[in-house]
Amino acid sequence: MVGLAFDLLANPQGAVRSTFEKAVASSGLDFDPASLDGKDWGALDLFRQFLFDQTHLSQVPILNGETVKWVQPNTLVRFRGMIQDMLGNEFYVGAFKDGDVWRTNKFMDVSHFPMPMASTSSSHMRVWERRLLYCVPVPGRNSWTEPSSESLVNRCVDCSSQQREKRRRMDDESVDHMDMLVSDEGFQGSPSTKKMKENGHPSMSSQTKEPINEGICSHMSMVPSIDSESLPCLVKIYDSPESDLKLNDVFEFIGVLTFDSEVSMDKDDQDELSNGFSEDVLVHLPPNKVPRLHCLIHRKLTVPNFLHSSPIMEPRPHVVREIRETLLRHLTAVLGDDSVAAHFMLLHLLSRVHTRVENLAVGKLSLNLTGFSKESVSLFGHRLSLAVKDLLPVTHSIPLTVEYLNSSSLAPIKDYETNRLITGVLQLAEGSHLIIDETQLKAGTLNSVGVDNTRLLKNLMELQKVEYDFKYYKMEMAADVQLLIISEGKSNILPADIVVPFQPTSVDSSEVVAAEALEAWRWYLGTVKSLPHSIESEMQKVVENDLVEARQSDRSIGSQDFNRWLTMGRLMSVSFGENCLSLEHWQMVKELERLRRERLK
Repeated sequence: MVGLAFDLLANPQGAVRSTFEKAVASSGLDFDPASLDGKDWGALDLFRQFLFDQTHLSQVPILNGETVKWVQPNTLVRFRGMIQDMLGNEFYVGAFKDGDVWRTNKFMDVSHFPMPMASTSSSHMRVWERRLLYCVPVPGRNSWTEPSSESLVNRCVDCSSQQREKRRRMDDESVDHMDMLVSDEGFQGSPSTKKMKENGHPSMSSQTKEPINEGICSHMSMVPSIDSESLPCLVKIYDSPESDLKLNDVFEFIGVLTFDSEVSMDKDDQDELSNGFSEDVLVHLPPNKVPRLHCLIHRKLTVPNFLHSSPIMEPRPHVVREIRETLLRHLTAVLGDDSVAAHFMLLHLLSRVHTRVENLAVGKLSLNLTGFSKESVSLFGHRLSLAVKDLLPVTHSIPLTVEYLNSSSLAPIKDYETNRLITGVLQLAEGSHLIIDETQLKAGTLNSVGVDNTRLLKNLMELQKVEYDFKYYKMEMAADVQLLIISEGKSNILPADIVVPFQPTSVDSSEVVAAEALEAWRWYLGTVKSLPHSIESEMQKVVENDLVEARQSDRSIGSQDFNRWLTMGRLMSVSFGENCLSLEHWQMVKELERLRRERLK
């Protein structure tokens, strides 16, 4: 970074251009623009060093419905969201010759220099490709995972003030370049057909583009009213393998924000664009509604990434045991002093799909708490729902009724008119928690939609898969969702892995939970569930002998029961921060199972 003339926060595109020019200059007269196709020329290393090695990541504002009113276009931002749709690829002019000088349009929507016409010789122009991802805030993400609005605004105001001051110190030539907004959309690809635009005219968004606004207030007045929890973002990905990013993955994208807040899409504009790009999904994503983020760096997020405080400590067993004990006491109090239900609830909250063997999702542990009535669910069900929301970053609930099943859109559906995947209730991020309340379910008739929705929920419960409807065919997508069913009797619609009759002995829950305790529990649940686990040979023999003995004493016990016990053994071990199943923990699993089966008699 020594001698770099551009601020990486305020003017990341300037830094990209600077590194490109250095790469060209280092090649001398032998520079071949094809050598940079699909490659980085040092820009990404520069940003990684700045953000991670020099720990400036916290200075990069997080983009959401609040901060989009304050963050300046063409600055560095972060967007945390789920990949809701994958829109294909588009072509763009990545590098071109401006007189005797090579320029780049990478990581930007509009060129900062005059562009050659499309008829220009291919030796003076390189057409590159980028992927388009439609991302949304993580569905069901709880408010405690978000920084406070006040801190976000203060950070953005401070950052914007620093940016304006630094821009005043930029040399005149750089400022002139920043104000020259000429379209780089000489080639714009349809995500579905990857067609090139044949003329060299700028796109509609770039024709109406104005110079960058320096004033925060003026920028805020131009931004339309946006729900802070539903701001989508069109993320443009460069030079990354397709396997790195999958549908429904949760990522943090760090890159350059472009947001054409003054552009209005009237009917004539839509018709004009539709004639040129009849299958182009971007027509249905107007730039004044959906910000664009040109991604420099992306990283997949896990639960610890949603915790505001730094990791408390390494998951050492003695520390984990203490946190486990306090969390178990809390769950027991929430569940009316039912310690058996609390133990199963703890294992359920730690469950995850860690591998798949054919159609078997190994590691899942769905839980059905029975014995609830309409009256008791308003007390204990409400308490439990609030407790789960306080503990897990992403939670959902479904009131299972005949009316809900007959009218809801649970499966994502492909809309070929807009070339968009229309989301459904069950398009959930990995690690989501779903509570299904069956206590309101009454006798009724399911229509065809209700039958399909029931089947979808059952497949999610049993196989951890969700069927996506692509109209001409259906495709099953792998999921990893923790499912908790609250019902009066055993659910006949959704057969859970474990059925536990709920037997509270107290209705009093005057426990006041300290913020420090909540942070410790969240860290615990997010950390220990990912611990590796194995069963040593000696314990394997013990487990095998116990399974054979159980089968001999009760012929109704089958392979599903064995799989469930092994899953419970793994979860019991990791709940104590242990990587190997011990005899003590296996005995605890057997005792829990004995107490549960006694309640079923």
